Amino acid sequence: MQVIQWFPGHMAKAKREILEVIKLVDLVIELKDARIPFSSTNPLIDEIVGNKPRLVLLCKCSMADPVITRSWIDYYRTKGLVALDIDSITGYHLKDVIKYAERCLADVFLERKKKGITSKSIKAMILGIPNVGKSTLINSLAKRKATNVGDRPGVTKHQSWIKVSDDLYLLDTPGILWPKFDDQDVGLKLAMCGSIKDDILDINAIVLKSIEYLLNYYPDKLMARYDIKLTNPQDILDQIGKKRGFLLKGGIVDIDRVNTMFLNELRSTRIGVMSYERPND
Repeated sequence: MQVIQWFPGHMAKAKREILEVIKLVDLVIELKDARIPFSSTNPLIDEIVGNKPRLVLLCKCSMADPVITRSWIDYYRTKGLVALDIDSITGYHLKDVIKYAERCLADVFLERKKKGITSKSIKAMILGIPNVGKSTLINSLAKRKATNVGDRPGVTKHQSWIKVSDDLYLLDTPGILWPKFDDQDVGLKLAMCGSIKDDILDINAIVLKSIEYLLNYYPDKLMARYDIKLTNPQDILDQIGKKRGFLLKGGIVDIDRVNTMFLNELRSTRIGVMSYERPND
């Protein structure tokens, strides 16, 4: 499988800028994809955040296996981190974000009170990899189009402050990936969720690996969606192509068309809601 690398110049610049301004914020809100909390975590995050209070938001939770998501929230609790599963499209748990942010800053508010400061205003930095849902979350919290939103990674190109309420200001930042994925399984999971631009990927390899994962963890959903026999990934891909009528001359399966369709259905949850990694993996 190819070595997946993707680190546009603006991302390197973003990291430098984040390190310069993080001292201005009270809280870091780290967004992760609920389907792949580990793979959607930049390994540089601890270096960037340092000792700042941190709130972990597991985004797109309506697309993830709810049982697995709950196990992730418990996992983060054991690590001393506050985590909340949210969905910016449906609004699930959005009303709780500020409450959870205040919980993370209880010690900060206490120190302010000792100094005679009663304000509970929060300046928070939003961090996360591309396409994890930062802009959608900000717009949902602000109840207006405060940032650009796109269904492709790399929409936000610079930092900007957004006033969400009288007590909450959010610093939006570009999504940051890393120069090279030492663990290629991480690159696979990101590709499955659409967090890497498809034009740098070996789509067929991603699809075959995805089918292999579903065979191991969600075979019933794979069979129910495509009405196929569960054999091996390549044969399953051929079965799907024939079922859907994606054929070239001579009855040969149009693999490119099947690949595109399968990835679209995987990412849009037409196959079903699924999580692609677990805390004990």
